[in-house]
Amino acid sequence: MRLLLATDAWHPQVNGVVRSVERMAEAAAGLGVEPLMLTPADFASLPMPGYSEIRLSLVTRGRVLARWEQIAPTHVHIATEGPIGHAVRAACLARGQAFTTSYHTRFPEYLAARAPVPEAWSYAWLRRFHAAASGTMVSTPSLERELAGRGFTRLMRWTRGVDTDLFRPRGEDTGADLFPHLPRPIFLSVGRLAVEKNLAAFLALDLPGSKVVVGDGPDRARLQALAPDAHFLGALTGEALARVYAGADAFVFPSLTDTFGIVLLEALASGLPVAAFPVTGPLDVIGGTGAGALDTDLRAAALAALAIPRERCRAEALRYTWSESARQFYDNIATAHALGPMHRAARPPNGAALPRPG
Repeated sequence: MRLLLATDAWHPQVNGVVRSVERMAEAAAGLGVEPLMLTPADFASLPMPGYSEIRLSLVTRGRVLARWEQIAPTHVHIATEGPIGHAVRAACLARGQAFTTSYHTRFPEYLAARAPVPEAWSYAWLRRFHAAASGTMVSTPSLERELAGRGFTRLMRWTRGVDTDLFRPRGEDTGADLFPHLPRPIFLSVGRLAVEKNLAAFLALDLPGSKVVVGDGPDRARLQALAPDAHFLGALTGEALARVYAGADAFVFPSLTDTFGIVLLEALASGLPVAAFPVTGPLDVIGGTGAGALDTDLRAAALAALAIPRERCRAEALRYTWSESARQFYDNIATAHALGPMHRAARPPNGAALPRPG
């Protein structure tokens, strides 16, 4: 399999989409797959209005088709619905090439939080985007049910994983070493500081001890002004991030819009109990496991999480591996590709069909 893996989300962005796509590319060779990446690094780009950390690639169907002749992919997966995803989709339609997609982000909710755009309009556009795919991958059962109810078809499950060697429980002194002057318990939240992540709900909670926030984003200044007593550490990765997880007492995940939440697995792998709302993502990862507390009252969930044994959290995280995630991902692509394209190839003006890939 020579897989064209197209994504608008890529470094230097730090988010679950980048991490998931990167992990799939890393696992490809071991599964007999040659990944052919198409990312914003391949094109000129402009900063997204109001969110300069995200770059919008200047890409067209023609440029993708020209690249296609050079790399000759046998399979195509479109990870995002941005300019690159749209151009690759158009190229697939022109060639009559089967392709798969994945649904990572609740753009309708994100857009509605920033502009007066009805969610129904955005979902109609997304439904049309994914309808031409031979399969659309979703991360959880509850997201699959929700999208099916919105008219999305050919949905396929693709779970996520976590690096349990990096994210692991540390010594009992880890928290004292990291936060020597902070009152305990320490309630931690990790993620992009943007309005759709609902961090304000966490910062507004009346909790004992201290609140610690890891991450950066366009909403940071507003959130810091909202909660001057909270401790903002900025963006952390690798060992520095893993130590912060292990040194906290509870992980609070206030998002109402995430489709999974890889940070949930990172917290659990670190032995950190989770507090969250009972919504898609937390319901699927935490619900019924005893490794966290879900409640419409986030304060009650945060306090309840303090009583959860850390070893229970670690045991739950060990069920999620990136190797199993990759196996599922590539099996889905092979299965969907065997179905063939869900559309007809476009025809040039002379009426001759464009060549199909070999």
